[in-house]
Amino acid sequence: MISVRPLLEKAARGSSGGSVKVDSARSANRNGDWFNEVKAAFNRYIGIDYSGAETCESSLKGLRVYAANSSNEASEVAPPPGPRRYWTRKAIAEWLVERLLEPSLTLVGIDHGFSFPLRYFEKYGLPHEWTAFLNDFQGHWPTDEKNTYVDFVREGECGNGAARCGDSRWRRITEVRAGAKSVFHFDVPGSVAKSTHAGIPWLRHLRNRIGDRTHFWPFDGWMVPPDKSAVVEVYPALWSHSFARGGRSSDQQDAYAAAEWLRQADLNGNLQQLFVPNLPAQERKAAEIEGWILGIA
Repeated sequence: MISVRPLLEKAARGSSGGSVKVDSARSANRNGDWFNEVKAAFNRYIGIDYSGAETCESSLKGLRVYAANSSNEASEVAPPPGPRRYWTRKAIAEWLVERLLEPSLTLVGIDHGFSFPLRYFEKYGLPHEWTAFLNDFQGHWPTDEKNTYVDFVREGECGNGAARCGDSRWRRITEVRAGAKSVFHFDVPGSVAKSTHAGIPWLRHLRNRIGDRTHFWPFDGWMVPPDKSAVVEVYPALWSHSFARGGRSSDQQDAYAAAEWLRQADLNGNLQQLFVPNLPAQERKAAEIEGWILGIA
């Protein structure tokens, strides 16, 4: 297996310690004043540590959101005012819709799988197209609906998960490279299976609400257009150790590390390289269907 840690740590090193000001990512890219502005592709960076527990309207301690901008490191974003102490998956999705419809160019990193291994597509005869996959999956795993646990679908109480299940031995190429567990590997420590099965319908929600104003990487192409925000899959466990804990819980640390790593990779000029990993043609073609974890090479 190719070691991914050196590349990930290189991307997070070398940010300027001085105060910077960026009015917009586009103006920064045009401006040659290296002392006052940074050549950043984005204005804002959001890291989300996800949870697939309970229902989409459950207040979950494991759901954490951190945000940063070009000038300031990541800090925690509290859920909207109301009776719920913590974020819900539904509230995060609605909040992201609002942020991604704003003019500020935003890079969002979410900690769950965005798609499934090719074996899944082959087993069910599905077209190799991400939007079609999202629609088909939500039809069988409606985990974005009220009172629906992932386990309810698994156990046949709602939806039709039996018609769209996978094998825990199936892994995407990016998971093999990262040393990550399969998106079908439930009920084990470090599993993202439940988060993935709970989160994918909300990616569909984002796509339907935002349209083509946001780039879902790499399904919409490996290069992110300069005038679009982007949503990417991240795997904070690979590099959260690189940042001081600072009293944060493990969930807070993963969300913080996701936002801060994205920010530093952009400010250091490494982000564009990470958007186009050096993959053999066959693996690149598969990854355009299976998805890819940003930073894996």
